[in-house]
Amino acid sequence: MAFEKHNSKRFIFLADDDSDDREFFADAVSEVDPNVILGQAPDGMHLMDNLLSLSGAELPEFIFLDINMPGKSGLECLAEIRSCKGELREVNIVMLSTSSDPENIQRASELGATFYAVKPSCFERLKSLLGEVLSMSLVGAVEGNKKFLLV
Repeated sequence: MAFEKHNSKRFIFLADDDSDDREFFADAVSEVDPNVILGQAPDGMHLMDNLLSLSGAELPEFIFLDINMPGKSGLECLAEIRSCKGELREVNIVMLSTSSDPENIQRASELGATFYAVKPSCFERLKSLLGEVLSMSLVGAVEGNKKFLLV
């Protein structure tokens, strides 16, 4: 499933095994920025199948990853993405998890996540988080200059 950027549309991807969380996220994205196209995967295996079929302009600007998913965890997906050759390894990755465990946060940082955010339980806080992330200017960030941000 390829997504092309046209008419100022932005493309992001969410991998989360909880269908309610995916719906909550999709509703928030549509309210924050109606020009965002959201791709979704119910687990890490589907995410990687989708991502590996994309290239160049088809790649998402951000990938939001839940940590605890069946089949392939968010941390496993993060490691796989960062070990890829080509443009996929440079995509901004936001770990979005209910876990605030310092070990998960440290591991996400070590594996190359761009951000780590604890899932907001409130719709307005999720919209605020998405607004902040989507408004950040990350153009020109190269691997060595990327900063890990805990939000």
